[in-house]
Amino acid sequence: SRCNQSTFFFFLDMKKQYFAGLATMLLLVGMVGSANAIPVSFFGEDLGGGRVNADAAHEGFMSNLTGVGTEDFENFIDGDSGPIDLDFGAAGTATLSGSGAIEGNPSHGRWATSGEHYWETNSNFNILFSTAISAFGFYGTDIGDFGGAVILNYTNGNTTTVNIGNTVGAADGSFLYFGFYETDKNLAFTSISFRNTNGDDWFGFDDMTIGTFEQLTTNETVPVPTPEPSTILLIGAGLFGLAGYSRKRFNQKS
Repeated sequence: SRCNQSTFFFFLDMKKQYFAGLATMLLLVGMVGSANAIPVSFFGEDLGGGRVNADAAHEGFMSNLTGVGTEDFENFIDGDSGPIDLDFGAAGTATLSGSGAIEGNPSHGRWATSGEHYWETNSNFNILFSTAISAFGFYGTDIGDFGGAVILNYTNGNTTTVNIGNTVGAADGSFLYFGFYETDKNLAFTSISFRNTNGDDWFGFDDMTIGTFEQLTTNETVPVPTPEPSTILLIGAGLFGLAGYSRKRFNQKS
């Protein structure tokens, strides 16, 4: 009959709408999960001398990595300026460019955290990696005594900005370590830039470490993003509204 035919096409239409709506909401959940994904970071700072907190952060960062490489700047000589080629061993190579130079002696609170040489600058510089990496860490000396802060930008198609959180107005010779890694292989990045918020503040950098996604010891147990409660409520409301809309259309056609 005409009524049965109308009912059949209605339910077919309702089924298509249901699955289309469900697919859309699942896509939104995936987008929310990706948007909420943040790198795992490690930060330690010593303001009154010593290196206990910085070294603890370094050890925590390195405990999540295996087979990575560190550039300690010992293959350079005093005065070498960018661009310079960095060698991270099995982890890859990179090119550092921008203002700054290699220093071989302690200078006004800045010093090498291993060996004798370190990268010294009061400006911005960039590092371009030969292969996409998922982990990056470094030691910093004398950061913040003249009001400067270090801000990182790393690029993987999109640019992520990280304020490492150093103390602004710290005593001369402060010491810190900052490291982070991405648990999603799709978020591996190909370049990182260091920005100094105050050109009057000189910084020292040493022992930079990089690692690829394959060198993360956690890469076999990458967590699946879990929707936040607000997202779950949104899904429920959407499904409920979709069901109500379908019932309303059915009543109108009956």
